[in-house]
Formats: sequence, C-alpha cells, structure tokens
Amino acid sequence: MTKNIRDLPDAVEHSDELAQRLAGRRPAVFLDYDGTLTPIVDRPEDAVISESMRNAVRELAKRCPVCVVSGRDRRVVQELMGVDDLIVAGSHGFDIWSPAGGEIQREEGEEFGGLLEGVEARLREELGGIEGALVEPKKSSVAAHYRLVSEDERPRVGRVVEKILAEHPDGLKVTPGKMVYEVQPNIDWDKGKAVLYLLGALDLDRDDVVPIYLGDDITDEHAFEALATKGIGIFVGRADDPEVAGRTTAADYVLHDVPEVERFLDTLAR
Repeated sequence: MTKNIRDLPDAVEHSDELAQRLAGRRPAVFLDYDGTLTPIVDRPEDAVISESMRNAVRELAKRCPVCVVSGRDRRVVQELMGVDDLIVAGSHGFDIWSPAGGEIQREEGEEFGGLLEGVEARLREELGGIEGALVEPKKSSVAAHYRLVSEDERPRVGRVVEKILAEHPDGLKVTPGKMVYEVQPNIDWDKGKAVLYLLGALDLDRDDVVPIYLGDDITDEHAFEALATKGIGIFVGRADDPEVAGRTTAADYVLHDVPEVERFLDTLAR
C-alpha cells in the first residue's frame, strides 16, 4: 500500500515505536548513497560523504550488517565511502561486493556490455551540444544527467534517450531518477530484488533480523516494496521539495534530510 510522502510518520518522532519493532531482533541496514548519505549535488563527483556520516556508518557496521545500495558504479561508491567493511551493491544492485567474499558474481546484464558501450557513445555524441548535460558510464548502465541543463533544453535530453530506447525495445529500459535518466539492460532486476537476494545470500532472511532500507529516489521504491511485509522502509526527503511533491511511496517512515539520517544511524549504533 502506498501513501503520500507528506503523510508518513517521522522516524525520529516515532523512535519508541521503531524500538518496539526492533525489540529482541537485529537490524540489517541498507542505505542509498546520493540523497541519503550525502545531499544531492549538481555534479555526481561532488557528492563526497562527510567525515561525521562516514563515522556513523562505520560505527553502525560494527553492530550490524550494513549495505550501501546505489545507482552509482560499485567501485565509485567504495572509493567515496572509504569504509572497507561494508557490503556494496552498485549499479542498482547489478554489481555486488561483500567484505567476506569479495565480488558476488551475478549473471544479470553481463551480455549487455557491448550494447551499453554503444549507448554511452551515442549519448556523448547527441548530448555533447547541450550545455550542462553529463554522461556517466557504469558497469551495468549509462546515466544521462540533466540537472545542469537549462529548463528549455531538458526535453531534448529526454528525446535523445527515447530515440535510443526505441532502437532497442527488447534490450534496453530507462529508470528515471532525480534529474537523471538511467539506461539499463531490459531485464527483471532492481534494488528490491538485490536487497532480497542479499538477505538470502548473507543468511539474514530470518525472524530475528529486521531489514531497514533508507532511500530518497524513485529507484528505491523497489526496495521499499520488497520489504513491505518483512522490514522497515524509510524515505529521505521533504514533501515540499519540487522533485518529490506529489509522489507516493511504499516506505513506512520519513527522515527529512541527510543530518536526520546521520542522527538516526547514530541512534541505531548505540
């Protein structure tokens, strides 16, 4: 069941309720990166985690399993985090790494490498003349960012993406995010399936474990939905944010910004 973001109870104000849901059980915490551990910024490379947030994540990882689930390339997330004892699922869960076992091989999307290279080349060629458009290649997708593009030029970015998708209707799909189009292989895999896979692979799909997922983007809805009957979803953001207004979510609670996320993680680590 989805609800409007403005109707979500505040996770801080309802901390006693959350504590009751966790009583006698261990949390397993899944965290989006951009917009959750760091504020949304104009350029992806500028989203550097603060030292205090890094410490909050590091301390929490000493108490319970912590996994960062991001649309970014997995190795980029690891470099940005600077914490070596985290599970990291990059590229919306296509590329997973565990400190216990290293890279967790997944076959999904491997055969699309050549196609994605062609998509990257096309996007660079066709978006090259649009000021502010950024193309970000990843292991299992290609992102076209338009946050820095002027309002009247943004539809051009969408048309370019639509044209490329129309040429490969069976091979590609697009996942819209906050001022970004994520071009991915057209297969049934997303953040929600990645979280469920990790719960099983790490022996966390048990009655004594409560999975908690924190995220801010449309792609995080797959994870909220996947955990609707077995965990806790926490949306990060404000209902009055123009990029959020009108959205519905399957999350259970809300944290309004990155500092609130940090305080929440500090509380969980105690």
